[in-house]
Amino acid sequence: MKVKVCSSLLILSLLFSIFPTQTFHARAGDSEKLRQRLYETMETLTGVPWPYLAAMDQYEQNTRPPDAPKPKGLISIRVPSHLWAGLSNPNPNDIIPESIQFFEGIGRDANGDGKVDPADDSDVLYSVASYLTKNGSSERNVREQLWKYYQHPTSVDVITHIARVIAKNQTINLQDRSFPIPLQYNFTYHNTWGDRRGWGGLRIHEGTDIFAGYGTPVLSTCHGYVELLGWNRFGGWRVGIRDTNNNYHYFAHLNGFRKGLKQGDIVKPGEVIGSVGSSGYGPPGTSGKFPPHLHYGIYKFNGRNTYSFDPYPFLKKWERNAYQKRKELRKKRKHKRSQTTLKWID
Repeated sequence: MKVKVCSSLLILSLLFSIFPTQTFHARAGDSEKLRQRLYETMETLTGVPWPYLAAMDQYEQNTRPPDAPKPKGLISIRVPSHLWAGLSNPNPNDIIPESIQFFEGIGRDANGDGKVDPADDSDVLYSVASYLTKNGSSERNVREQLWKYYQHPTSVDVITHIARVIAKNQTINLQDRSFPIPLQYNFTYHNTWGDRRGWGGLRIHEGTDIFAGYGTPVLSTCHGYVELLGWNRFGGWRVGIRDTNNNYHYFAHLNGFRKGLKQGDIVKPGEVIGSVGSSGYGPPGTSGKFPPHLHYGIYKFNGRNTYSFDPYPFLKKWERNAYQKRKELRKKRKHKRSQTTLKWID
């Protein structure tokens, strides 16, 4: 076992000597590939499924307070000092490996420099990976360790769902987005986030209404995990999808769901998930209390609470991108036809 650990640390030391943290930071365009390589290396060394490391890193990046210092390296995970150095350690800033292990801290020296640095990417990843696989590398074991780490069920679920999306796609490069209505259909919308709503009690409108005809297809806006699917007395038939940036995409007032779609499915941008309707504002089956439209909202969990934010700017951006992609596609098709015609003439 000791030989295995020494071999693992040697591999890590070589990896970080070839690709030091400064190199990672400098090559911004390659950062995703380099991060994924690190996650995969940790899986080889510790047995932790690498999508869980990636999901935890994404979660930490997207729940970091705005005033918190930005990590210098690639990895956003920052372990609390009481876990890193040990709860009973009189020195919360301890960096001595033997001392930290004596006080049962999770910090480990990954690159053999004789220090357990909570700001060093290699030390952090190796320490967290070892902690998550302390009792085994199955999803159940990892989830149990995540619970001990975060002490919040939503954190565990969010990280698990992000990990499943990453595992399905085998990449962390999952930032593509899609406008939720196909461009060939008639639709209209404006910024309605924050407007007053009276049904069910005075509240604000937490989304943007996109008006379209009954049965108009509704598309997933992201790569994500279907967390909720069913009836809500406000939103009617609705779908909730968690993306890898910890955003919860909410599609409500649907006429119905795509056949076969179920909770736990992994979806991609542009995939049909349902159709526009006017369901909601009552018990299951209530419909027709307002014109047909898609209510689209975005929520985020910050580690303690879930809050909504205005989706309108994102919708406008995704709509512009969709028109641009369609324009480029038509241009390519036109060029291809002209090339075919020239070959025929020749």
